[in-house]
Parts: sequence; structure tokens; C-alpha cells
Amino acid sequence: MSNVSLKTVSACLILDSHGSRLYSKYYSKEAYATQTQQLEFEANVFKKVYKQNQDIILYDNHLITYKQSNDVVLILVAALSENESLIYSLTSNLIDALNILLDNTLDEVTILEKYDLVSLCIDETIDDGIILEIDPAIIVSRVTDPRNANNISSEMSLNKIDLSEKGLFNALSFASKKIGERLQQGL
Repeated sequence: MSNVSLKTVSACLILDSHGSRLYSKYYSKEAYATQTQQLEFEANVFKKVYKQNQDIILYDNHLITYKQSNDVVLILVAALSENESLIYSLTSNLIDALNILLDNTLDEVTILEKYDLVSLCIDETIDDGIILEIDPAIIVSRVTDPRNANNISSEMSLNKIDLSEKGLFNALSFASKKIGERLQQGL
């Protein structure tokens, strides 16, 4: 018997603009045990989601949330019984974390060049299908400075803050995106 309080995902996928796999991790092997089944599932999901204006769909007895960024699509697959708002928030926040880690260039070339950061980011967010973290700032801190990830709320020293033009641009870009999302939500 599993713990019903744990929120889980069945798979995390990043596909390019043609539906080809850039990253995939299946946490539940029951439905898609072979690579052929996985690739067929990815192709069918890609046909359903690419260039659509929805963010959440039901497909093949799965809850699918996705976000497109440039020429890539991040897709999370979960059971129908999972909370779709939480899974969608995780998708959005994972995109935000990846944007921060990849210097606001979330595209196919950057994902392939910095595959280690992408993989580590997803591993710090989801472990064996269980959602560990949903806050993009904490996810990024775990990837970039794993020693101090558990102590993120500790006092920051001024010499660790990136005051370069690029660092300020990234902070401003992230903040404006978050403010825009909150205004759209009416909060």
C-alpha cells in the first residue's frame, strides 16, 4: 500500500519541435516498459500538445501537463487521480528553474549542451516519481550549490549576489514573469 499523501508523476519528457526525445525519464515502467512503447507514447502525446493553447490534457488514462518554450516542450505525465493544479504548477516552475539555470535560453541546443544541468534540475525536483520540490529558487539553489541547499533561508552575504548586468537582467526577468503570472491569476 502506498502513501496517498505523496504526489507523484509517471514521466518527465522534454521533446524538440519535431517530437524527438531530448530528455525522458519514466518513473512508472508498468504502462510503457519498452523503449518502442515509450517512443510511440511520446510521438502520440507530441501530436496532441504541440502548438496547442491548452496546458493540461487527458490522454491514454494519464493527466498530461506541458509548457512550450522556444523549440522544446516540457511534458509531465501523471495519474488521473493526481491534483492537476499541482502538476501544472510543477511544470511551470520546472520551466522557470530551467530558464534560470540555462540563462533564459531554454532551447534544443542549450539543453543538449547543458544536459547535465537539465538532468540534475529534474532529479532535484522529482525523485523516483515523487515530487520533492516545487519552488524554482530552491531547485536552482540545489543544483548550483548543493552544500547550502538545505540552508537557503540563511542570511546571504553581499559578495555572493550576482550584481553583473546579466545577473540583474535574470533577476528582473524572473520577477516580472512571476508578477505577470500573479496578475493573471488575480492574486
